[in-house]
Order: sequence, then C-alpha cells, then structure tokens
Amino acid sequence: MAGVLGLAVSAAIAGPATAQEQPGGTAGVDRYLDKVRHDPVRLRAFLRDLPKGGDLHTHLSGAVSTESLIGYAADDDMCINTTTFVAAMPPCGPEQRPAQDAEKDPDFRAQVIGAWSMEGFKPGQGETGHDHFFATFGKFGAVTDRHRPQMLAEVVEKAAQQNESYMESMTTRQGGAVFQLSQRIDYDDDFARMREKLLADGEMARIVAAAKAEIDRDETQYRGLLRCGTPQASRGCDLTLRYIHQVGRLSEPKVVFAYMLYGFELAEAEGRYVALNLVQPEDGAVALRDYRLHMRMLDYLRGLYRRAHITLHAGELAPGLVPDAELRYHIREAVVTGHAERIGHGVDARYEDDWPGLMRLMAKRHVMVESPLTSNAQILGVEGRSHPFNTYRAFGVPIALATDDEGVSRSDLTTDYQRAVTSYRLRYGDLKKLARTALDHAFLDGSRLWRGPDDFRPAAACARDRLGTPNPSRACRGLLDGSAKARLQWRQEARFQTFERRYG
Repeated sequence: MAGVLGLAVSAAIAGPATAQEQPGGTAGVDRYLDKVRHDPVRLRAFLRDLPKGGDLHTHLSGAVSTESLIGYAADDDMCINTTTFVAAMPPCGPEQRPAQDAEKDPDFRAQVIGAWSMEGFKPGQGETGHDHFFATFGKFGAVTDRHRPQMLAEVVEKAAQQNESYMESMTTRQGGAVFQLSQRIDYDDDFARMREKLLADGEMARIVAAAKAEIDRDETQYRGLLRCGTPQASRGCDLTLRYIHQVGRLSEPKVVFAYMLYGFELAEAEGRYVALNLVQPEDGAVALRDYRLHMRMLDYLRGLYRRAHITLHAGELAPGLVPDAELRYHIREAVVTGHAERIGHGVDARYEDDWPGLMRLMAKRHVMVESPLTSNAQILGVEGRSHPFNTYRAFGVPIALATDDEGVSRSDLTTDYQRAVTSYRLRYGDLKKLARTALDHAFLDGSRLWRGPDDFRPAAACARDRLGTPNPSRACRGLLDGSAKARLQWRQEARFQTFERRYG
C-alpha cells in the first residue's frame, strides 16, 4: 500500500505541467538549471537571481546576523557570560566578559557565534539541534530591544538582495505593557467577560496607540539607514514590509488571551500589522497542555474581528519529540478551530489522523504551508524524503519556502530554494510556482492578479495582457491601481520576464 501511495504521489508531482507552471519560453531556463543543478556555486547564483516573491515566515530577532548582534552588544557596553553566553547589561561580573571582547578576540568571538546560532553545531554532543536552536534566543535576547530599526534595515536589505519583494516580519511591540495589563485580571472560561475586562478602562487602546507610534519611529529610522528617498537609496527601500504580531504560547492562559486580543485590536487600528501567530516551541509543556484552549480562544476572537489574518505554527513536531498522541491533531485543530489561513512548518502532517483527508481539506480551503526547509532540518532533523514537502504538493496544498530565523540558522531564502532543488529535483516551473504562491498568500490588501487563489491564470481584466508589461491595458491598469497585492504580483511577473531573458 505504501508503495502504491508513493507512486501516486510521484506521479502527481511529475505529471503534465500546466501552462501556468511551464509557460512558453521557459524551456531554455530549464536547460540552464539542468546544467548547474549539481554545481553548488553556479546553482546558488542562479537561485539568488530568481525572483522569489516574499518571505512569509521570518522572526525579526532571529533573522539578524549573529555578527550584528555582537556589534549591538558591544555598542551598548553589554557583558557576556563566559559559561552560558547570556548577554546582560553592565557592569560586568567575574564570570562575564565585555561584549567588545567578542569583536577583538577571535576565539571568544567564535564561541559567542556558536552559542548564539547554529554555526558549527553538531548533534550528539549533549544537546539536540532543537534545544540549541531555541536556547539561542534567551542568550542574545537582551541585545535586541533597543536596535529594532537597525535590525529591520538589515533584514529588509538582505531580502531585497535575495530578489524578494515582500516580507512579513514577526515582531512583538509593547509586549511588556500587554503583560502588565494581563496581570490586572483573573483567567475566566467566559472569553467575553475576560475581553470586557481587558478593554474596560481604555488601557488596551493606549497600548495600541503606543505601538502605532513605535512603528512610525522604527520605519522612519530604518528607511533613513537605507537612505530611502535619496539618489543613494538601497534596494531594500523597494521591498514591501508588513508585520505579524507574536503571541507566546508558553504563558499562562490569561496572558495568552491578552496577547491574542491585543493582536486583533492592533490589526484593526494599524494596517501594517496584518496577522497574528503563536510562537515559541510547540512541544513545550504548557503549549501542549493548552493547545486546544488556544485554538478555542482564536475561534472566539475570530468571530469578533475580521481584519487580522491568522497564521499559526502548527506541526513543528517529529516522532520522539512529543508523545505520539500529540502528532495526531495539531494541524487540523489549527485549520478547523483556530481558523488558520496559513500553517508554519506542518512537518508532522503525515502523522495526523486521516492525514490524506487533512491534505484535501487544506487544498480545498487554500490553506498555505510556510515551509522553512533549513530550519526543519536543523531543529527537527527532518529533511529530504522524510519531509512532507512533496506530499503537500501532490495533494495540491499551496506551499512556499521561508527562512524562519535565518540569522540563527546561518542561511537565507536562496539556501532554502537550493535545498528544495537538490532534495526534490524541482524544475523552473516549480520554482516559479513557489514564488508566485508566496505573493498570492501574502496578507496584502486588494484583489489578486489571478482568477482565484492558486490559479495562476490572469484575472479577466488582465487576461489579454502580457504579464509584467510596463503598459498594461486600461482594464488591467484599473485592477492594478486598486490593489497593492496585484501591483506586487505584476511587478514579480516583470522580474520573471527579465530573469527568463537572462537564463533562457
């Protein structure tokens, strides 16, 4: 039976390409890809040039390079513990060294980089990849608070250099204020009553207003660092940036509910915050205990708020990491009860109850999977044929590549595209579909360029136009003028045309 299923999956993936996946004129690009497929240097150059659409799953604090974090710590005269490598504010104690030492002492610098990232990590030395990865955030966490504009400038510029045009960055603003608000109430199984208490005195509205002002300051400063609006503007100035509010899933229920409520309220008031997501290890004891409770909270709040989108880390699990029973329901609960429009990771999908039925449900609802292949390999040890990447594709579930925490992983989106090409023998049409899918499922305002979700045929207004042309027809121009999403997709098609001329 498994053999028959394997053949069916392979046939579905390798079946006849649609006109959208393999449009005319791309055969030359496929020939070039075949030439460089086994040449890592030339393959990376090819994939770096590929228009990748967007990165929909990236945490700001984990996306910044470790070297930058060390530089921030040194600028702030911070200290680093020589055993735990936890950064802290000065003065330095007997078991700490000034962070400046990590800029001058090569051995100490290498130790800090190894502790704050996956650089040089080898499993089997008393620590798993999962544990090492998640421990890094507690080590450099104190460094990031005062450097958000610099961090944004770095990750946005790097994304633009990777030929990305869009990013949704997971961040938490005014988190301390929300926590303090949550401590004024007791947990109540009546979510309506708990919400009423949190909104009662206007403090939530004041926190939202403070977050909006913080976004304005951050964006003014990061765009200043990139010299936006000047003749020397960096490429990052052209990247469209949106934010996803993070809700920590390891806190007590009243705190989680307060952060969720804040995320919905923030998205109602501030269009640059487009969604919320549950973060922190899904296998944590509290996260497992309260998983279904968190989904019910989202179910309640979804009924009250319509503007915020929901994307959820779900299925970032593997056998042996949690009891088998926990592998059987997380993704389905996120989709059905939590109203997730996108799923982050989804690695344990084939361990879910009736997983083929789950795949069909996700395909029917167009629930997209944000797939950070490098992160999955490092944290869970799941890659290649063990990963459900091809299974999702075979069932028609939309999927796009993502980075997760590229600074910690020491990677980038090009690396994940390269991993996908080498692991799954992707063709150019497959790569184009991944990039198109990323923008199609971006939480941007406006109609899509296409006839429908995951249907990469132009909408009626643009059906007679050559995609990406600088002079669209009047009807097509009307669609583009009224939609930020369609404009970004149109620009991506223009980039595809340039790419195909170069490599075809």
